Amino acid sequence: MGITHILNAAAPKKDLKFLLGMASQKDLLGTVNTGSRYYRGMNITYCGLPSFRHWANISKCFLPAAKFIHKALRNPTSKVLIHCTQGLSHSATLFLAYLMICHDMMVEEAIDHVIKVRCIKPYFGHLKHLVFLNADLVLQRKLKLQGKKTDKKMKKWQIKLK
Repeated sequence: MGITHILNAAAPKKDLKFLLGMASQKDLLGTVNTGSRYYRGMNITYCGLPSFRHWANISKCFLPAAKFIHKALRNPTSKVLIHCTQGLSHSATLFLAYLMICHDMMVEEAIDHVIKVRCIKPYFGHLKHLVFLNADLVLQRKLKLQGKKTDKKMKKWQIKLK
């Protein structure tokens, strides 16, 4: 497959301590138990983001995920695998946010782009956070076109594209 980067959108909170006998089963619910240690020696760059319940604020992970994906894909030979427990909601939501932040896509455009090649089912709460991101990005782009400065809230979505 040639995967060079892995973004685990359902990383365990205790980073595999269950395997070492220090965490409970409850700590691993809704996680994919493949932390950075799992990929040691495989020449894979790993990023683990915490698993979020469907009602939680996943937007905290939008920028870290977008930065990781963007940095990885600056090299045209890189391949990024983004996964979560079922591959339908968390990972899809983070990839949609990446498309919106780094490729100036509107939320609808990003969803249309992805569903052409893959079935996704982001939770309603995650979709709501994507809509908020969309509104922030639209305002940020509008202010930029008008030559006005963006406030600190808007700057949080900026990634230096090199």
